[in-house]
Amino acid sequence: MATWIGDVFTSDVGWSHLENLVDVGTRMAGSEGERVAAELTRDALADAGARNARLEPVEIQGWTRGDSEIDAGDDRLECIALPRSPAETVTGPLVDLGYGLPADFETADLEGAIVVVRSDVPDYYDRYLHRREKYYHAVEHGAAGFVYRNHVDGQLPPTGSVGTDDHPIGEIPAVGVSSETGARLCRRYEDEPVSVAVDAEIGPAESQNVHAELGPDTNERVLVTSHIDAHDVAEGALDNAAGTAMVVELANALAAREDDLETRVEFVAYGAEEVGLVGSHHHAETVDLASIAAVVNNDGVVGNRTLSLYTHGFDDLEAAAETVADRYDHPIETVPRQSPHSDHWPFVAHGVPGYHVTSTSDDRGRGWGHTAADTLEKLEPRDLREQAILLTDLVVFLAREDVTIDRRDRDAIAADLEAEDLATGMRVTGDWPDDDGTGASR
Repeated sequence: MATWIGDVFTSDVGWSHLENLVDVGTRMAGSEGERVAAELTRDALADAGARNARLEPVEIQGWTRGDSEIDAGDDRLECIALPRSPAETVTGPLVDLGYGLPADFETADLEGAIVVVRSDVPDYYDRYLHRREKYYHAVEHGAAGFVYRNHVDGQLPPTGSVGTDDHPIGEIPAVGVSSETGARLCRRYEDEPVSVAVDAEIGPAESQNVHAELGPDTNERVLVTSHIDAHDVAEGALDNAAGTAMVVELANALAAREDDLETRVEFVAYGAEEVGLVGSHHHAETVDLASIAAVVNNDGVVGNRTLSLYTHGFDDLEAAAETVADRYDHPIETVPRQSPHSDHWPFVAHGVPGYHVTSTSDDRGRGWGHTAADTLEKLEPRDLREQAILLTDLVVFLAREDVTIDRRDRDAIAADLEAEDLATGMRVTGDWPDDDGTGASR
């Protein structure tokens, strides 16, 4: 055991791939940069020793950012369009809804208004409100435009997609502004007419998923996943070059331990996660779900030192993580709640056991995520290597023939979403699981 641990802790395979990904430039879904990053990941998996490394094309709704602007009185305020915003210009009275809690929308007159909401929720509120939930509350109440104001200081306008599976392009123009710009806007122009202009190129595009394999050629497999794409305003280091670097590091470690794998391990780096989990939905719709023993989805790893694993009510997944934590006398946080916002979800929604692997954080909301500040120097190689050791052993454990992770009934997962008050927001955004258990979230 000690030999492979030393090899992982001194490896630069994952970190080098992380550097390569952030140096690509934009990795926006459907862009040439996303394709370059996918090809680099395919080649890195092959170099690590995984077999049948390949790209699988996925058709998506394309959206390319143009210039956007808020015109308020004598001010022309800096903003960025939210991906999949329609390319339109609208004018209306500015209404500041603060945190944008559901009750705030119910009590305000928003017909024809430009609505401003913060990107966080107050400490006293009992659940996180996703950006898209606030957006669709604004749509439902007749708003003409949507302004998403960062709660993190530093002149950092936030991004993040709008739209639904049925209607990939949103219904009203949407932009992100920095905390400081939002404060100026609301202080000077509350109830005054302002204009929001979004320019974007909209049309069909192609993304791709990366696949590779290790271990015996069994029908059953453990999926080790991440997403390659990132919003085009930043390097996307934490979200999610780090997750894809982790997948490559795990492939490198597991190639050296391939004799320990009793079930096939399939590595999948998805495209187009940031615009609707499109790549993972495509995979879930085209694979035999009964063949998937478990999903280990890396999205948010390396941001902090301690792993945090959402286990979605799968008791066996929680027990497996605790087994590994005890073996190494190293903390791993497990969270038994649902986390419907990354590429494990198209599988978990069908009852497939799945982890959302992230790392502990005291930040509210995304922190630096989805802004220009999501950059490489905020991450540490030590964290990647330590977490890779734990996750390598976790995958080996899940791939044992004598380990069975019981599946969950989709109705039980739906009941958990209700009990955790997540169903409310998912209905607003069109992500509530339908009769066959599907549903997206961005």
